[in-house]
Amino acid sequence: MHKKKKQKTSITKLFKKGKKRKTLSKEVVLEAAIGLADEFGIEELSMRNLALSLSVEAMSLYNHVKNKDELLDNMVDFVISKINLPKIGGDWKSEMKKRAKSAREILILHPWVTLLVVSRMNVGEAMLAYFDRSLGCLHSAGFSLQAADHIINTIDSHVYGYVLQELNFPIEPENYAKKAEGFLPALEVSPFLHLTNLTKEVVSGKYNGLHDFEFGLNLILDGLGRLREPIN
Repeated sequence: MHKKKKQKTSITKLFKKGKKRKTLSKEVVLEAAIGLADEFGIEELSMRNLALSLSVEAMSLYNHVKNKDELLDNMVDFVISKINLPKIGGDWKSEMKKRAKSAREILILHPWVTLLVVSRMNVGEAMLAYFDRSLGCLHSAGFSLQAADHIINTIDSHVYGYVLQELNFPIEPENYAKKAEGFLPALEVSPFLHLTNLTKEVVSGKYNGLHDFEFGLNLILDGLGRLREPIN
């Protein structure tokens, strides 16, 4: 399913003066920042807007985070800490599948975080534990550490790419067949025979045309199994 985009409200209108001031802590600051990013988008997150949402002066935030970069790093790590970690010694395919499905669910809840994960050096404790446990799960199953690293990168590329597409796809799932029907007349007079026939299957309801997260994940996991080294 593709996540519907929320209607944004002005931060200034939402957070008016007179709101009860919260006692600040690092966790309170992070939770407020994540809430703002979820609601308004990461581009609207500033130290000023964050302070406004908490009814405090912006300077008071610097007692808990050094600057906006540190704030973003901590926000990413806080979100990553919610992802289920794979068990070391468990069935590697099952554990990595659970990890991938959990990651997708958490990243969808926070639409801004995936781009930060792939575009920043994230070395917080939760991120390091996330990667270390994944390495341990695969290494204990007979993969070399180098092979395990490749496997994690391949699975994560699938997760991050799928999430970004899922969040930004321009057509809602329930409208996909109707949209395909609108394209069909032009396709029927085009040289694109296979695409035309596939579109007809979507229009008729034989195929929903939607991307399947687990289909791709299973292909990856089945293919990567050949990298496994025999356990003596």
